[in-house]
Amino acid sequence: MTGWVLLHYPPGDDEGGDAVELTPMTAQELARLLMSLEQGYADDLVAHRGMTPEAALDRSSSQIRESLPAGAATEGALLRLARVGDTEVGWIWVTLPTAAAPDQAWIHNIEVHEEHRGRGYARRMIQLIEAELAHLGVPELGLNVFGTNTVAIGLYRSLGFEVTSQQMAKRIDPAS
Repeated sequence: MTGWVLLHYPPGDDEGGDAVELTPMTAQELARLLMSLEQGYADDLVAHRGMTPEAALDRSSSQIRESLPAGAATEGALLRLARVGDTEVGWIWVTLPTAAAPDQAWIHNIEVHEEHRGRGYARRMIQLIEAELAHLGVPELGLNVFGTNTVAIGLYRSLGFEVTSQQMAKRIDPAS
């Protein structure tokens, strides 16, 4: 990979006139966003995997540190801020294909800041990252989504994502 490409997605007539740009994230920007990412993932682990808050935060922090050992400079990690004009509206983290999955990039996180949700920015961010991946010759993009996140599932399906595997779980109450 040689450098980066500024990606700009012009809005259509039905998208309210907001143009989204993705730009590479700096180390300072990542540091600002990591605490929220770690806590959000930990909250999901508590809600969906039955972990204690402490264990979930420990797992979340360690997995993110392992995935981004050099922070924003981690090779193969595309960390992009989404902006509309001068306003940061969200961000996306994608990894390029690895030896384990040589044809597939992976969305680790996509987030639209709460005050900017419902305006189509997540859709545009995915379209922009797809364009960047196409430019890099990456043929496939994957992601995980919790089954209860019906809004995200609907978005991903509308963008052409298909279920390729499915995990199921059942909580079992301990014997009294």
